[in-house]
Amino acid sequence: MTTLQGIISRSVDNANKQFETLGYVTTNVSNYNTVGYKAQRFENYLMENGRLEGTLRTDYQNGVFFATKKPLDVAIDGAGFFPVIRKDGLVSYTRDGSFTVNSEGYLVTNDNCIVGDGIKIPPQYDKLKIASNGTVTVISARDAEPEVLGKIPVVIFNNPEGLKSIEGNKLIATNDSGNPTLVKDHERIKQGNLERSNVNIFGCVDEVLRLNASLISSVRLVKIVDEFYRQSINLRQ
Repeated sequence: MTTLQGIISRSVDNANKQFETLGYVTTNVSNYNTVGYKAQRFENYLMENGRLEGTLRTDYQNGVFFATKKPLDVAIDGAGFFPVIRKDGLVSYTRDGSFTVNSEGYLVTNDNCIVGDGIKIPPQYDKLKIASNGTVTVISARDAEPEVLGKIPVVIFNNPEGLKSIEGNKLIATNDSGNPTLVKDHERIKQGNLERSNVNIFGCVDEVLRLNASLISSVRLVKIVDEFYRQSINLRQ
């Protein structure tokens, strides 16, 4: 038997779930221009007891590529992540290939994480090329033989949705994601390109409008049931 207190409790819980969903939509909107960002969605489903529950999902479909013509910018065409070493020595993963060179000459992310095992770029060169398999070469003088500096690795996970998001547009492995697997003999790297986020901004607007209407209904229901509850107490007195 459903009581008035139970209806109020369930409505408040459902409203909280909707606010939580709105938080993820807001995060997506704020990262619309973040390179390589993957949209998150909080899928709600109704339980038999009338309460809303939800599961966080991440959309790992590729975003649209755009040309920058910068030799150190790269994008992954397909599944995969760049492994990078953080300042604390731990490995994290990213789709953001807007790389640069730090003061020590190493290829790094925009927040100074070492790319791969460490690829050192010479201070002077005429041309730098990153092949589709990730191999980095430079030509230091005209007619000189290309010098191989290293290879930008790409890894995949059996369950990428199990990865945990951290600051700096990075991800870390968990028990749910499993360990990374190095992708060998691939042709996934596109030099001079970056990947836009895959956030559907129009879909986010629709979601906000839907959530707003749903929250208004939930709040109204709580107010109505609360008023019934107050009236029932007064009748008993």
